[in-house]
Amino acid sequence: MYPINELPDVYPIEIDFPDIRPYAAGNCGIPYVYTFDSGVPGPHVMVCALTHGNEVCGAIALKNLLDLGVRPRQGRLTLAFANVDAYLAFDPAQPDAARFVDQDMNRVWTAAILDDLSRDSSELRRARQLRPLVDSVDYLLDLHSMHERSEPLAVSGPLDKGIAMARQLQTPSCIVSDEGHPEGCRMRDYGGFGDPASPKNALLVECGQHWEASAAVVARDVTARFLAMHGTIGLEDVPPDWRRRIPAATHVVRVTEPVVATSMDFRFAGNFTGLEIFPEQGTTIAWRDGEPVTTPYPNCVLVMPSLRQLRPGVTVVRLGQLLA
Repeated sequence: MYPINELPDVYPIEIDFPDIRPYAAGNCGIPYVYTFDSGVPGPHVMVCALTHGNEVCGAIALKNLLDLGVRPRQGRLTLAFANVDAYLAFDPAQPDAARFVDQDMNRVWTAAILDDLSRDSSELRRARQLRPLVDSVDYLLDLHSMHERSEPLAVSGPLDKGIAMARQLQTPSCIVSDEGHPEGCRMRDYGGFGDPASPKNALLVECGQHWEASAAVVARDVTARFLAMHGTIGLEDVPPDWRRRIPAATHVVRVTEPVVATSMDFRFAGNFTGLEIFPEQGTTIAWRDGEPVTTPYPNCVLVMPSLRQLRPGVTVVRLGQLLA
């Protein structure tokens, strides 16, 4: 056991970071983006990796697909390495520093922000490059990983259609339904993905801790199953060892509120890494500016707690209700 609030400063890096520079040219006029059209009617399905530059598992899955020469059986398939500048700046001595260059790329996805050319950053420039392609996507899978070691999560967004797609995928077993982050809009909630009247849909999967070997295994499995679910590929189009056992059941955690740091004076009541369940309402889970933060209802679930990016205004944990 670690003393409270003394989880490892850096988890061991168990997987090699692939060299993605050979894929810089892309094939559609956007660097590091590949799109393939089958010529057969079907949806446009996109798999995105490296929305955060230190989340390598998705990059491994995309590189594997490109190296295998996988092509869509129907519709269109797009594979995108997103925040390449941050990824290429990765330093094993400071692994969390490569999350982004100037700002979190997963907080800029609104038309108002993307259209405001008075705003500029490395991430905004890249998001604007990707935007026309993202606008044409029917189904998006955005591959991520987490600061702490926790079970994989499917982040469905707040809408019933997102939950339904996560349940149809069947893995990971835990589906987190949430409204996003106060700091800004994610790609998975952008445009039609976040519109209940639109047939477009998106799923974000947190595959595990950033650098644990199992995160790459989860990323490959989820990617293959997501593409097969939409008819883009057959599961036999990828190696058999990509597939993990399907969980016996899925369950939904509905996020009700974020816990946001107001200063650097924030500490948890334990070494929480995620999906801890507190049976009793009013249990102290943290202290913020010296005041206790307590569970607002029975069977409260902690979703992705972490102090690694602690600063005023940052969500340090989200609280959720366990549903069926």
